Amino acid sequence: MNKISKLAYVDPDAKLGDNVTIHAFAYIEGNVEIGDNCVIRPNAVIRAGARIGNDCHIYEGSIIAATPQDFRWKGDDSLVIIGDQTVIREHVIINRSIHKDSATKVGHNTFIMAQSHIGHDSTIGDYCVLGNAVKVAGDITIGNYTILSSNALVHERCDVGDWCLIKGGCRVNNHVPPYTVMAHNPIEYKGVNSFVMRKGNMSEQIIDDIASAYRHLYHSNTSAFNALKRIQADVPESPEKDNIIRFMKGHKLQLAALPMDLEG
Repeated sequence: MNKISKLAYVDPDAKLGDNVTIHAFAYIEGNVEIGDNCVIRPNAVIRAGARIGNDCHIYEGSIIAATPQDFRWKGDDSLVIIGDQTVIREHVIINRSIHKDSATKVGHNTFIMAQSHIGHDSTIGDYCVLGNAVKVAGDITIGNYTILSSNALVHERCDVGDWCLIKGGCRVNNHVPPYTVMAHNPIEYKGVNSFVMRKGNMSEQIIDDIASAYRHLYHSNTSAFNALKRIQADVPESPEKDNIIRFMKGHKLQLAALPMDLEG
C-alpha cells in the first residue's frame, strides 16, 4: 500500500507502483511513472517525462525531468529514465532530453550525491557514483562502475569509459578511456583504477594487461594511432582489451590527457 502525505501533490495521471512513499510537499506531475518501493522525500519535484525504476530513493529538493537548459529544445515531450535501486541525494537536477521521445538516462544501483547536475541526453551507467556537486553537461556517456569525485566537471560531448575514477575538481575536456584514473587541471592520466577493479574481482593479470595498454598510450612518447597498433599487437586478448580498443576507435583517438602533438 502506498503512503502519500496529504501535504504532497500527486497528479491523477501519475502512475505509482506498490509500496511507494511520498512525503509532505513533494510535487509529482502527470506523465510520470514511479516503480515499486520508491521513497520521494519532502520538496522533491518529479516532472512530466520521469520514468523511475523500483527501490529508488529521491531526497529533498531534487528535480527529476527538469526541462532542458538548451536553446535547441522547442518544447517537445521527452524523458528521464532512472534505473532500479538508484539513490539521488539532495538538490540534484536531472534534465530531460531536448529531442522528442528521447531520454536522459541514469542506470541501476547508481548513487548521485547532493547538488549534482546531469544535463540533457546524457547517459550514466550502472553502479556509478557521482560525488557532491558533480556537473555533467549534455550529450555525455558515463560508463559502468565509474566514479566522479566531488566537484568534477564533464564538458559537453566528452564521454567517460567503464571503471574510471575522475578525481575531485577535475575538468574533463575530452574522452576518458576505460579503467583509468584522471586528476588535476589540466587533466592528467594518473594510472589505472586498480583499487576499484580489485574490488570488482578483476584478476591481477587483467589489471597488469590494462596497465600495459596504457603505458603504450601515455608513456611511450608516440602518437595515439601508433599506441593503438601496439596495444593490438602486444596486449593479450581479453574483453577488457577489446573495450579499450573499441573506445579508442569509437572516439577517433581523441582522448583526454594526451599531449597535443601526440594525438595522432
